[in-house]
Amino acid sequence: PPPASSFAAASPPPPLGLPPRAERGRMTELQSALLLRRQLAELNKNPVEGFSAGLIDDNDLYRWEVLIIGPPDTLYEGGVFKAHLTFPKDYPLRPPKMKFITEIWHPNVDKNGDVCISILHEPGEDKYGYEKPEERWLPIHTVETIMISVISMLADPNGDSPANVDAAKEWREDRNGEFKRKVARCVRKSQETAFE
Repeated sequence: PPPASSFAAASPPPPLGLPPRAERGRMTELQSALLLRRQLAELNKNPVEGFSAGLIDDNDLYRWEVLIIGPPDTLYEGGVFKAHLTFPKDYPLRPPKMKFITEIWHPNVDKNGDVCISILHEPGEDKYGYEKPEERWLPIHTVETIMISVISMLADPNGDSPANVDAAKEWREDRNGEFKRKVARCVRKSQETAFE
């Protein structure tokens, strides 16, 4: 038999079935692109009431534009709100970011338009203890489930963890006064700029 020292010098073979890290990253990106393409095709074939979605640029699957119709029987009814979804290359392992481009006054949308909703928070434990892991991002979510959650958020804001403290205060204390006026102004403005 060969001397024992020759065994130690040989490097171990790579684990079976696992490509090198760079290759795995490329595979994840290909898988996420495929998944996004499939979701876009599905939404085009079977539109979901309340929103429409498409790519900002046909050559970039990771940046989407969505038009959200203000939900009926809410202060946002009649509004046409434009927002962008930006997906990470490792989607669906991590959530996209969502930002309203149309001005909107809402407790869970900060003044820059960034949407703050549990479903779009990084997966796992909430270091502040407000959200359960199952309320946060899960890879089973799709553009459709995100948008349904956002439409539901418009209809029923979460005043407990506001992104816009001023809007949350008005929503709690003066819902049919100042809050309603500001939302109505955003709705009117959204109608004027919806198809620019």
